[in-house]
Amino acid sequence: MRYPAKGLLFDNDGVLSDSIDSVDASWGKWASLYAPDFEISYKHHGIRAEELVAKYVSADLYDEALRKIIEFEIAMTHLTRPMPGAAELINTLPAGAWTVVTSAQPELARARLKQAGIPIPDELVTSSDVTQGKPDPQPYLVGAQKLGLHIKECAVFEDAPIGILSATRAGAGLVVGVGPAAIETDADLVVRDLKGISFDGTELTIDSESRLR
Repeated sequence: MRYPAKGLLFDNDGVLSDSIDSVDASWGKWASLYAPDFEISYKHHGIRAEELVAKYVSADLYDEALRKIIEFEIAMTHLTRPMPGAAELINTLPAGAWTVVTSAQPELARARLKQAGIPIPDELVTSSDVTQGKPDPQPYLVGAQKLGLHIKECAVFEDAPIGILSATRAGAGLVVGVGPAAIETDADLVVRDLKGISFDGTELTIDSESRLR
């Protein structure tokens, strides 16, 4: 199947890099110190650390607790692995025609991409670039802006339901869900991973065998 697109916007965790072990280990350690009743789960996937910390700690502990989770997550970066097909696809993309839109802090985002063997784009969008995180449309609108494109000219790759909601609210031209958890979302189509996908700068091609829906 072929789809018109001038730019590609990728979520990172769960799309380009598999950071689940890193996330579980770092947030588990953080919770033991600041929020014993908190347990990280898939429902939190895509939410900025700033928002989670603010929800579970008192205002007087916020700055300290946020610094700690960033510290823990960066320390656990070695547990990050590449998602299937991610590096292979990214390494074939035209320069300036793609970027990453992540809820992570800048240093953590770059560390995870590096660990996964994914080139770091010049126009990376992180939690520091927005005032409202996913599912607000702002992150993907900023991503399209950084590519110099209208959001309708962009295809988005997302695995998390709140990220898919962010992309659809932004008005992305195509929203591609990645992984089984995206099947029950409003993504335009769902693929198993990034294998069997190519992009030439004007057209996105997705092998039918790669599709889950």
